Amino acid sequence: MSLLFLLVLPFAGSAIAALLPTNARNAESLWAATVALAVAVPLALLYPEVAGGAVLSERLSWLPGLGVDVVVRLDGFAWMFAMLVSGMGLLVIVYARYYLSPEDPAARFYSLLLGFMGAMLGVVTAGNLMQLVVFWELTSVFSFLLIGYWYHRKDARRGARMAFTVTATGGLAMLAGLLILGHIVGSHDLDAVLAAGDTVRAHPMYPLALGLILLGALTKSAQFPFHFWLPHAMAAPTPVSAYLHSATMVKAGVFLLARLWPVLAGTDAWFWTVGGAGLATLLLGAYAAMFQNDLKGLLAYSTISHLGLITLLLGLNSPLAAVAAVFHMMNHATFKASLFMSVGIIDHETGTRDMRRLDGLYRSMPVTGTLAIVACAAMAGVPLLNGFLSKEMFFAETVFVSSHPGVEAALPLAATLAGVFAVVYSLRFGHDVFFGPPARNLPRRPHEPVHWMRLPIELLVLACVVVGTLPAWSVGPMLATAARPVVGGTLPEYSLAEWHGFNTPLLMSLVATAGGLVVYLRYADAFKRRRAKAAPLMPVNSKRLFEYGLAWVTRLAWRGRRWAGTRRLQPQLFWMLVITGAAALGSVLIVPLEWGHRPRVPVALEFVLLWLIAGASAIGAAWQAKFHRLAALGMLGIVGLALCITFAWFSAPDLALTQLAVEVVMLVLFLLGLRWLPRRVEKDDPRTLERVARRRWFDFVLALLLGAGLAALSYALLTRRAPLSISPYFLENALPRGGGTNVVNVLLVDFRALDTLGEITVLGIVGLTVFALLRRFRPPQEVILQPVQQWLVSGNVHSDLSGRPSAAFGEQRYLEVPAVLVRLLLPVAAMFAVHLFLRGHNQPGGGFVAGLVVAISFIAQYMADGTRWVEARMHLRPARWVAVGLLLALFSGLGALALGHPFLTTHTAHFTLPLIGEVHLPSAAFFDLGVFAVVVGSTLLLLTAIAHLSLRVRRRPEDNNPSKESA
Repeated sequence: MSLLFLLVLPFAGSAIAALLPTNARNAESLWAATVALAVAVPLALLYPEVAGGAVLSERLSWLPGLGVDVVVRLDGFAWMFAMLVSGMGLLVIVYARYYLSPEDPAARFYSLLLGFMGAMLGVVTAGNLMQLVVFWELTSVFSFLLIGYWYHRKDARRGARMAFTVTATGGLAMLAGLLILGHIVGSHDLDAVLAAGDTVRAHPMYPLALGLILLGALTKSAQFPFHFWLPHAMAAPTPVSAYLHSATMVKAGVFLLARLWPVLAGTDAWFWTVGGAGLATLLLGAYAAMFQNDLKGLLAYSTISHLGLITLLLGLNSPLAAVAAVFHMMNHATFKASLFMSVGIIDHETGTRDMRRLDGLYRSMPVTGTLAIVACAAMAGVPLLNGFLSKEMFFAETVFVSSHPGVEAALPLAATLAGVFAVVYSLRFGHDVFFGPPARNLPRRPHEPVHWMRLPIELLVLACVVVGTLPAWSVGPMLATAARPVVGGTLPEYSLAEWHGFNTPLLMSLVATAGGLVVYLRYADAFKRRRAKAAPLMPVNSKRLFEYGLAWVTRLAWRGRRWAGTRRLQPQLFWMLVITGAAALGSVLIVPLEWGHRPRVPVALEFVLLWLIAGASAIGAAWQAKFHRLAALGMLGIVGLALCITFAWFSAPDLALTQLAVEVVMLVLFLLGLRWLPRRVEKDDPRTLERVARRRWFDFVLALLLGAGLAALSYALLTRRAPLSISPYFLENALPRGGGTNVVNVLLVDFRALDTLGEITVLGIVGLTVFALLRRFRPPQEVILQPVQQWLVSGNVHSDLSGRPSAAFGEQRYLEVPAVLVRLLLPVAAMFAVHLFLRGHNQPGGGFVAGLVVAISFIAQYMADGTRWVEARMHLRPARWVAVGLLLALFSGLGALALGHPFLTTHTAHFTLPLIGEVHLPSAAFFDLGVFAVVVGSTLLLLTAIAHLSLRVRRRPEDNNPSKESA
């Protein structure tokens, strides 16, 4: 099966899950489980190929000129993680069906869970560094939404915000590091990067790249000092914790460390940074876990400790340690996910997770208790369980490490101490909860859950036992397959046997087990009586430091805004232009401005006269703005008209058409906004008049300087010959490759269609945002329809010769003859827009200008007939125009992708129609139709929203009283 299809499948399943009924838990869980199974089974069938050392990949051309393609790459290590993501996802989905209450929105939960599965699959199968970053940040987004699933809870909102802030910030640092790494290698392709380890380590920028990449990895895997976010993420539902915070998301950081181990490891910087962070996290997490009274809190800190163990192993610069790290990734996922699910059952059946209230649950929940105790034993490293094997490999690596003598002596002691702590918190979970006198005054009477809720735990615990007793048979081949790419292709010698004789690692294990038993028996009651949340001897609270830092940054930004910001538009524009002019002047001083040697075009008297009129109109507009704003607006329109004529003069009819339509729209926008401008200064205030005159002189001088500078810069550029002009390429390839002779239109809908898609997306967002901000000013529906209804019922509203009510745009009356003409203009404008749209690929026109023409015709209808009357008889729904337009543009690109061509590639079909003749239809026409719809919808959203604002404020009091006649 296609690897690309397997990657897209969870995202498609997420979209469909979001559309299913939110209270249909059975349908939602069945659909999500089907999607997870459809990913896991094909991946499992690929094992024979990856086990033989093959690297499976599929490449989708995206930006081949920049060397950026979508590459799905599956080697043994990626296969192991992909199976972990999909298989564990399937078990969590089955478990969540019985964990979530009927009141929880199941559609949102399963949609987000499948989306996260797709994002995590994208991370582990990424064959390109930039692609990895995109999916990496997607995991942060989905984890934010999943942690905050119960958004009515304050702790969920805080935990989600904290997790996203830390991991997303680390992701930005990682992006910079991977960009540097790609620059060093000369490619962002993962195969090229993995083959360039010696080059990377010898490069002067290696320390910088290493530090930035480690910021991303350590924040994602909750390593010291970024560990504080993980315990607060426990506010998420337990299925989320079992999936994200034990098996998948928190493993993304150590996955990246292992993925880049052949490239970045092997240096002192790697050893001290990665190994030091891992050792500190191992000890800190294990120590803090002993003092937790919340079961999920205990598992959170133990997860931090085990992630530190994996990080420490990867930091030892030893191939055998890297193999042990991969092995512990697999083992930790099984026993920790089963423990999280056990906690969910305990919470679900008893109503609490507080270990100070839980005792003797084994009597009422013997099966769940047995499963949880076995998983706790695996977490503590008890023999005949999988945790014991990877713990023994860890101890062996700390004993045989080659480094500074102090490190060689201290590392085994630290590892043994962490083992003691692990035994203590495992005993606290297993013994304190399930043994002792029966608990009293619990919120619910405990009992066993339904078997299907317990089934995922049974399968995971079974894996712990099978791997622990028959490691070479059960997990040996898969471990070799997964570890081989991490160590660079050649595996070191190792043994997965249960018994290696009496040696130092076994002695360390015995000391850790015995020491843990002694500490637990000595301080068990003290642990349960403890009420403080923080562990003793830990004065540094990383969470509080994070909150203080966030508050400090917020306060600094607020003060900076108060110092540099203002609510007035004029000072903002003034300083923006001043800074721009200073930057331009500085660049001219560095690189002198010189004229080119291209031959000058003779000056045309008509053109000079045109711009003398335009210049005079610009000065007049600035002058009249002080006295008569409507006159200033008219003069500004003359300047826009001169610009349109200039475009046409220099053989740019497309620009001229678009500029003319934009001028009309802007004129209407300014007319609607005139009444919201501040009042003009009264002439009897000399002090204010003097201040305004001084400001206007400053503005005039600034405008003169900037205008002269831009003119000089433009003249210097136009008189030079461009050494590497790209225009010949477009002129030569517009017809053969784009299927059109209008180079401007072909450029917008084919060569640069991705830019256009981004621009219309921004345009749609702006229109919707303005509409959302001003919708509170929209008058009620009865206010809009009231005059029309009165006219229909009693004819009380004054009407024109055609019987239409005199409701005006805002509250101004309209003239009868222009209203009739505007109504006749609507079909004519629509036909003209169709003409412009159909000819746009070969002649001046296109979807953008056609959309503006249609929008202008509708706005003219509003202005003539009135907002109330138009909305009573026309249901335009501009927001739907925007949505349909964006979908049309997107699907026109996806169609090319489905046929094996790059996104938004244009293809032209030729066919013959009766009475018409030969017709050629480019697929870009559908993209252009999407542009047309977005322009119409966004323009109407902007202008009608402002028109509603005027109507709401200026409607008469009698409009609210149906008993009074509208005058």
